[in-house]
Amino acid sequence: MSWLVPLPVILPMLGAGLTLALYGRPRMQKAVSVTTLSAVLAVSATMLVIVSSGPLVAEVGDWPAPIGIVLVVDRLSALMLTVSATVTLCVLLYSQAQGDDKESAPVSIYHPTYLILTAGVSNAFISGDLFNIYVAFEVLLAASYVLLTLGGTRERIRAGSVYVVVAITSSLLFLIAIAAAYAATGTLNLAQMAGRLQEIDPGVRLVIAMLLMLAFGLKAAVFPLSFWLPDSYPTAPAAVTAVFAGLLTKVGVYAMIRTRALLFPDSGGLDDVLMWMALATMIVGILGAVAQDNIKRLLSFTLVSHIGYMVFGIALATSEAWGAAIYYVVHHITVQTALFLVTGLVERYGGSTSLTRLGGLAKAVPLVGILFFIPAMNLAGIPPFSGFVGKLGLIQAGALVGTPIAYVLIGGSVVTSLLTLYAMVKAWNKAFWQPAPRPLPARKVPAGMVMPAVALVVVSLGLTVAAGPLYEYTTRAAHDLAERDQYITAVFPDGVPDDGATDVARPAPASGPDLGQGVRP
Repeated sequence: MSWLVPLPVILPMLGAGLTLALYGRPRMQKAVSVTTLSAVLAVSATMLVIVSSGPLVAEVGDWPAPIGIVLVVDRLSALMLTVSATVTLCVLLYSQAQGDDKESAPVSIYHPTYLILTAGVSNAFISGDLFNIYVAFEVLLAASYVLLTLGGTRERIRAGSVYVVVAITSSLLFLIAIAAAYAATGTLNLAQMAGRLQEIDPGVRLVIAMLLMLAFGLKAAVFPLSFWLPDSYPTAPAAVTAVFAGLLTKVGVYAMIRTRALLFPDSGGLDDVLMWMALATMIVGILGAVAQDNIKRLLSFTLVSHIGYMVFGIALATSEAWGAAIYYVVHHITVQTALFLVTGLVERYGGSTSLTRLGGLAKAVPLVGILFFIPAMNLAGIPPFSGFVGKLGLIQAGALVGTPIAYVLIGGSVVTSLLTLYAMVKAWNKAFWQPAPRPLPARKVPAGMVMPAVALVVVSLGLTVAAGPLYEYTTRAAHDLAERDQYITAVFPDGVPDDGATDVARPAPASGPDLGQGVRP
């Protein structure tokens, strides 16, 4: 079944080409986009079941590893693919129903760009090669800049410029890390690097780990590298903001989990630094959220804050913590996306996302009030929602570690959860419960916008109903990460070639460039 592995990348790429050829025919573009993402969801869900018996590996161009690039789907990759496909499909359906809002409604370039974004996300999740992960991030950068600046307003161009500068900085750090890793190990294949990195000088290994964590931390918006996010995301159209907030930062978190577990089983003291960064991310982010009077900016700050929970789990570096962190990633992708989609409905009904201009929405549109309240309480971690399950798992993992900094993080996570509850209740009270300070605009919201939001809220509730099986799945995925052998054996069933070698002075073949890692800069 390894032929399924590249399909989450190939199908969106083919769909992007077809929708670009159908420029000016929006109905056909919509049909192609929906069909493509539905197929990606079906393939991802199928692999989610299959990988229980072991990872799936596909060799690009039929070149065996480490000569060629490999794509690997294990439990973690399959879960991330399935969740991302669910979210991107719901957001696409939502965006197609936005009507005549010229700044928010999809234009002909929207569909191919959106599908390219999906392909980049999928490629990041399944790549078994460090440089190929870099390529996936660059695809994300190109597509996300186009989506962020849809409508061409001054605010969006300014936000897009900041976003690009930050992304390029992160990419440069990533390239430096790649160069250092290749110089030290002579390979960029993750499975082969896992062995070779243990043979090099610990100081060099620590520098490579720090560079990678800085690059991924900037993409994931970990404090103090999160300054760009609250000013960038709220300016985009509602659907774009939803997929950015729910999904794109989690690609950086995924990369942190994968490289920390596979390449650096011994962090060399880096975990303590990550713990302090996690604490700062949680506290600074939620304090920023409490101070906001705009729902989009409030949710953007809570997004930053809750990235701290995931970094907390990564830094604890136990299989229990990683399992809880993976569960929390799945929860947060779904809930955060749902909240931004519902915020788009609030903007349509209320004519604004400013809490000083909203009010009375619970009486005017009770369904939207319910749709906002459920994921808001979920985000705050109110029992028995999935947010509570994920936070409880992280707290238990921290208590098992039992170090002073772990207990400090536990305290910080509880404070953050309480402040999240305060921020969400304040937003709901002002927007839905208090009387409106002005008459609400009489706007009709298409059912096509409401139903995807309903679907994601239902999915978030499903994470609560199926919390037991899902948590067991994420725990198994974490155990696979901790063991490493299953991943390495899947890529190299006959054993890792030259596993202990660290020499990098092997000359390229006279007939052409070194094909051992592809053509690299």
